[in-house]
This record gives sequence, structure tokens and C-alpha cells, in this order.
Amino acid sequence: MFKKVINTKGFWKSVISLAVTFAVLFALVKWAIEGFDLEYFTERNPWMFMLTLLLAGFVYGFFVTFGKFRAKLKEKESRR
Repeated sequence: MFKKVINTKGFWKSVISLAVTFAVLFALVKWAIEGFDLEYFTERNPWMFMLTLLLAGFVYGFFVTFGKFRAKLKEKESRR
């Protein structure tokens, strides 16, 4: 079932779009909590910050998309 889900058309596009959306929204919310201070972006290594955000977004996007596509495939199979 795992291979079937990850090979479904549109799966990886959905993962990437959710990952980027999550990373941007998370950064904006966290920045707002910090009081919109620009030091939020400069006080840590910017490359590590971006890498961590994108990795967290990828994990989030993968699990959410996997659940969505798996449910869709199970629903299709149960109709047969």
C-alpha cells in the first residue's frame, strides 16, 4: 500500500506544496510571536534555519498527504 500511495499521480506535488506552505506559515507565525523583530531571522545560521524549516515542512507535508491519498485509495477500493 505504501508504494501504491507514493506512486499515485500528484502525490509528490502535494507534498512539496504543503511543505512550502507549512514552512512559510510557521516562520510567519513564529516571527509574529517574537514581535516581528528582524533578529528572529539573523540570530541563527540562516542556512540551518531554512534547512530545518523545509525539512519540518517536508515531514508534515508527507504525513498529511500520505493520509489523504491513502484514504482516497481505500475509498476507491471499497467501492469496487
